[in-house]
Amino acid sequence: MTAKNGSHVRVWILMLILFLSVIAYADRSILSIAGGAIKDEFGLSPIQLGFILSAFSWAYVIGQIPGGLFLDRFGTKRVYGVTLVLWSISTLAMGFVGEFSTGLTSALVIMFTLRFALGLIEAPSFPANARVAIMWFPKAERGRASSLFASSQYFAVGIFSPLSGWLVSEFGWPWPFFVLGVIGIGAFFVWLWYMQEPRAHRSVSPQELDHIAAGGGLIDIDSVQERKEKTPVSRETFRRLLTNRMLWCAYIGQYCIIALSYFFITWFPVYLVQARGMDILHAGFATVAPALFGFAGGISGGIISDYLIRIGWSVSWARKTPYIVGMLMAATLMAAAVANSNFWVIAIMSFAFYGKGVAAGAGTWAVISDTAPKEAVGLAGAIFNCVGNIAGIITPIMFGYLVALTGSYSLGLVFVGAHCIVAACCFLFVMGPIERVGGETPEDNTYPTGAAPVVRRL
Repeated sequence: MTAKNGSHVRVWILMLILFLSVIAYADRSILSIAGGAIKDEFGLSPIQLGFILSAFSWAYVIGQIPGGLFLDRFGTKRVYGVTLVLWSISTLAMGFVGEFSTGLTSALVIMFTLRFALGLIEAPSFPANARVAIMWFPKAERGRASSLFASSQYFAVGIFSPLSGWLVSEFGWPWPFFVLGVIGIGAFFVWLWYMQEPRAHRSVSPQELDHIAAGGGLIDIDSVQERKEKTPVSRETFRRLLTNRMLWCAYIGQYCIIALSYFFITWFPVYLVQARGMDILHAGFATVAPALFGFAGGISGGIISDYLIRIGWSVSWARKTPYIVGMLMAATLMAAAVANSNFWVIAIMSFAFYGKGVAAGAGTWAVISDTAPKEAVGLAGAIFNCVGNIAGIITPIMFGYLVALTGSYSLGLVFVGAHCIVAACCFLFVMGPIERVGGETPEDNTYPTGAAPVVRRL
């Protein structure tokens, strides 16, 4: 990513999609910071709050495959731009719920509808990020690029949770929605001005364009001609994606990862306020440490996995080992249920989310990239993300029910932590060798040194 390639437009493109991803994740997570104040103002029960916290994911799951089809049909710039401005308007409107509701029922309907709309509109955002990475980065740089924007959830929590906590404590719960909505609308104009496909970008040099193309970047993937000539995915490919045991283990692994993510961006700040006695401002700041450790874990997971391949491990073990170890580390979040101080709660969560980051950095999207049929990488990613994000529906609701039934957050923490153990066992005992669906193993074409490794298969 250096200047010797004539220009470095792809670096600025990466920074732009990182920025948009941070906004997207912040829009998802700020409800958890404002949730305590909203719960008090409207008199919501934990179950009602759980349904509102889950509304985003209902729509996000529904919108995955249609969102991918829209990207293929209309291109990344147009779809991402339109959805960015629409989801920002949806976020902005959330701050006006109190002005338009006439009671508890109408407030519930409006909040659920706006959060549902946000999820449906945001659905193409992550597939669009992956599409930008494929378009603008050669294979040798794509992993680093993908790991950076995939870590945007930690940036979002680390930056916007303290900001949102301060805004709620100083001005009231609607203000985080106002601020993020305005930022998103401003980002739309930046995207419209700077984003182009590689061949059409006014600032890209011939050297950089050649560098991307020679390294395997699909620089024409967003061109009108390329989109028109794309071959429809066959029914047999659908069948393989839905019946392969190895892929289903990857889907389940992603589900468990996202269960942890949605606990963190929905109920964790509420837990700090309601169960640990923090005020909203301090709860917002308390989420920073686990977010930073999660980001560090995500970067570490990719580095560890690549290192294991470099020293001769098979791709199967290099992907699985960090995932299994990381998820077992993440399971320690259950210990927060018996922690006797807020310091230890934050310390336990930081350790757990470092482990979760390691697992996510090494063994989720990387496995899909290694195993998806070459003719259906996008569809495989959509199914993978669709199944995984069902956890975003179930986790907030189940957590709310467990809190309501027991009057305590302890069983909810055990419920979340159990996902980690299930996922680790699934990867260790059920998954089998990681190999590309259709017969080709990822070992056949992905070695950084060019030397044949010592293959240790499961």
